[in-house]
Amino acid sequence: MTAYVYRHRVTFDETNVVGNVYFAHYLHWQGHCRERFLADHAPGVLRAVRAGDLVLATVSCEMTYYAECFALDEVEVAMTPRDFGGHRVVMDFDFRRDGRLGARGSQVVACLRRTGSGTEPVGLPAELVEALRAHAESRG
Repeated sequence: MTAYVYRHRVTFDETNVVGNVYFAHYLHWQGHCRERFLADHAPGVLRAVRAGDLVLATVSCEMTYYAECFALDEVEVAMTPRDFGGHRVVMDFDFRRDGRLGARGSQVVACLRRTGSGTEPVGLPAELVEALRAHAESRG
């Protein structure tokens, strides 16, 4: 089983005055990777989000940085589902430049449904579970 990989070319507007990538963009790229994963492997989930029938809410996220990236670098973002069940998904992200690990992150996403009084947890859609299984690390 393999991670889902999204490749991103860093733009100048993603860098700061020093010339390296501003830290918050890594979290932004986690979102890009997650959305492309859904588009490629669970398009019905995206349709449900667009229709307002499902909410995918980021509950928490974190990043650890090891090396800098700069404008026009190609960054490979590899997402691996670590745990999923009930109404939550935990995903790990590795950010590589030239094959070397530059950062590592994770996020927890909850599946919710809008109600008259806010939102309430709802089970993970079967299509999403199937897609996550195909990209989950083997845990022995």
